[in-house]
Amino acid sequence: MTSFVPSTHSNGPGSSGANQNSSDIENLLARGWASLPSEYAIPAIAPSLDEARSYCRRLATSHYENFSVATWFLPKHLHQHFFNVYAYCRISDDLGDEVGDTRVSLALLDRWEEELDATYNVIEGAASAGALGNATLPAAGAGVRHPVFIALAETIQTCAIPRHEFSDLLTAFRQDQTVTRYETFDELLGYCRNSANPVGHLVLYLCGYRDEERQQLSDYTCTALQLANFWQDVSVDWKKGRVYLPLEDIRRFGASESQIAEGVFNGQFRDLMRFEVERARQWFERGLPLVKMVNRSLALDLELFSRGGLAILQAIEKQDFNVLARRHSLSGFRKVELAFRALAGRVALGKEPGKSRGRAE
Repeated sequence: MTSFVPSTHSNGPGSSGANQNSSDIENLLARGWASLPSEYAIPAIAPSLDEARSYCRRLATSHYENFSVATWFLPKHLHQHFFNVYAYCRISDDLGDEVGDTRVSLALLDRWEEELDATYNVIEGAASAGALGNATLPAAGAGVRHPVFIALAETIQTCAIPRHEFSDLLTAFRQDQTVTRYETFDELLGYCRNSANPVGHLVLYLCGYRDEERQQLSDYTCTALQLANFWQDVSVDWKKGRVYLPLEDIRRFGASESQIAEGVFNGQFRDLMRFEVERARQWFERGLPLVKMVNRSLALDLELFSRGGLAILQAIEKQDFNVLARRHSLSGFRKVELAFRALAGRVALGKEPGKSRGRAE
């Protein structure tokens, strides 16, 4: 496979490093790639499509999250597309969250978006030339060298995914570098629109759904999942300098940020978390109709992730809403249990939902 020697070039228009000279940007990029897993680096020479596919598959199936559990229930022909999208999301998130230096993260995210722009430029150029469908085109495209984008180009072409679904995620990861508090719940929802909802849209595109109704229902589920993760990670996020609990809610219930810092849990903080947990549960409920509007394989995945999010909320409740004591994560056994419960629900469905809508499983 192609050797992964970091490429540090980044001078795209509109980048956050626009006011820095190229030497400064290169130094930031070099520091950034050095702080991340070596396979994240952009290679000097683009890999082949087969190498790129293998890269994304390996990253998706070996990562610490339970991605492989979800793919058990997906049609085999969709696995590679999910691996490609997952790899993009995983690395994008780590560029923003695992570096520990705002300037470096912003430079890396800019460089990453240059790869995204170049990928779409190649695809659009191929479409104009009547050559769309040539899966090796991105490897020959100027500036496209990372295996994620070589593989992702095939997915973008096949599923006709708009660029903004990928770039919106980068907007959220940049926001994490500069915004650490949210005054209102509406402001937090604005963040979720970029950080969580595009993931649901991408899944729908991969499965052949493009309509606004399904995307809106997906938004409810993805936002709910994001909220559930926020509420279980209150102390973890504090250590990163971030507070996702709306400040207006903290004041309303008589709680304070100092309680998070000091781990002081009392009745006021319990009431605050009870309110936030219930609100997240309501968002899950709003998204439930989507399960009956998609094919059976996707319905199972949606149910699995919804059950997982609801299980997080239940775990917080069982601990009397004390999210300051420890992180309420799911055990490996609990994740498998949820998967089998979702599978039982699939069997109970019998007839495939969405069959009349012309979506093949």
